[in-house]
Amino acid sequence: AGLRLLVGAVWLLAVLRQGAAAEAGAVTVDGRRAIASTGEDFVCATLDWWPPDKCDYGTCSWGNASLLNLDLSNKILLNAIKAAFSPLVLRLGGSLQDKVVYGTADRPGPCAPFNRSKSEMFGFTQGCLPMPRWDDLNAFFEKSGAKIVFGLNALNGRVPLQGGAMGGNWDTTNAASFIRYTAGKGYKIYGWELGNELSGTGVGTKVGVAQYVKDAIALKTTVDAIYRGSPEKPLVLAPGGFFDARWYGEFIAKTKPDMLNVVTHHIYNLGAGVDRDTQLMDRILNPKALDGMAGPFRDLQGLLKAAGTSAVAWVGESGGAYNSGHHLVTDAFVFSFWFLDQLGMSAKFDTKSYCRQSFIGGNYGLLNTTTFQPNPDYYSALLWHRLMGTKVLEAKFTGSNMVRAYAHCAKHAPGITLLLINLHVNATNHVSVAGRGGAHAGGRKHGGRFAQPPGAAREEYHLTPEGGNIQSQVMLLNGRALAAGADGGIPGMEPVKVDAARPIAVAPRSIVFVHMPDYHAPACA
Repeated sequence: AGLRLLVGAVWLLAVLRQGAAAEAGAVTVDGRRAIASTGEDFVCATLDWWPPDKCDYGTCSWGNASLLNLDLSNKILLNAIKAAFSPLVLRLGGSLQDKVVYGTADRPGPCAPFNRSKSEMFGFTQGCLPMPRWDDLNAFFEKSGAKIVFGLNALNGRVPLQGGAMGGNWDTTNAASFIRYTAGKGYKIYGWELGNELSGTGVGTKVGVAQYVKDAIALKTTVDAIYRGSPEKPLVLAPGGFFDARWYGEFIAKTKPDMLNVVTHHIYNLGAGVDRDTQLMDRILNPKALDGMAGPFRDLQGLLKAAGTSAVAWVGESGGAYNSGHHLVTDAFVFSFWFLDQLGMSAKFDTKSYCRQSFIGGNYGLLNTTTFQPNPDYYSALLWHRLMGTKVLEAKFTGSNMVRAYAHCAKHAPGITLLLINLHVNATNHVSVAGRGGAHAGGRKHGGRFAQPPGAAREEYHLTPEGGNIQSQVMLLNGRALAAGADGGIPGMEPVKVDAARPIAVAPRSIVFVHMPDYHAPACA
């Protein structure tokens, strides 16, 4: 333990010397009660349908990352889910899901893949999921322990209306046949979701809310019938679109109290991936811009509470910057500032799961599309998953507005975990921790701060970019580069132990997770 403390102190000293300036701040954690709660599987990621010839702004960033062609034998892919997360929720879907048909017995004719077509919505023809590929995917899901949410095609049977909308009842035939096939094979499905980005003004096209209510109830009826008598009935999720208060308000009111388990919405709050990297980074590093992103989380929480429904909120897809993201921003260290802030912020409004677009594919994958090597956000997601419990605590930071602070009860461990994000370009922030109302750091109270018991230590995980370059795709944990091994193994994530009496030193443009086992919060008891 003494050696770990010494190593931690030496590393921290090196970190502090990087900072040209020093600032002091304080975070006050209210441990009396939880202000919100997440689901046990809060961190979630997506797999998509885009073929290799999906290109944005002249760049084709999807490679073989589609559900139809992903190399399921890759060792990093398996370990990144199984060895690291155990379990990870994977939501299968995306723009092309409403053009996917399922190659089940009810569908005569060939099961043809997507083909490019400029005249078609999203630039591709209809594509088919062959059942042998679905079998292979499920063998992989079972091996990896992933929990699967499948996004169904919600446009089957529709007719075009004026104004770019689609009308008429959803034809459940192919979807019901696919769900029956899946259940009959004994494949475990965590949830079935209806449609992708068809709510409100829609993307590509839209479906009116009254019609969507009917179709969501049709999905619920189908799932109930197929899984009748099953001990593990899948969740029913919808609508998987962009939050629109009027549309969502009516949708929630007409599916309450229990026609739906989960109300999903999508987040692309940084704009288009085409923007210059400096513009995107300016938004990510601007605390006012980040503060302004709370609206959909807060408003959806309000609608669900007011309606008196049993349904909960998920972010079903979030890539930050749409049209596949932006290379060396959404797949680099800098994106963890946005991503972890989103996880912290959404959790405060009772979001139960947050699905990152994508696990692999595009310029915003948690894994590199060609090498499968984890990008920085993968490790950020993994640390959240391992350290942040389901109970959310109020954390108020006083000091620079460039520091963001979030607190949760620790996950399957005593005490609390703090997440501190320092956006400042050259100032180290020395953060002291105070408690409120019965929360205490294991010792005597001294004027609002808390004395730790003698010799108490806390565990710190400092995340920095290689070479100090926030556009680096290599993340350092306590000064050590993180990379998958030659055998596909995910590296260990060990903390440094630090004397609990010292302030937490958060280096410029860095992120720190701090597990404080001696911080006794009544809410976490």
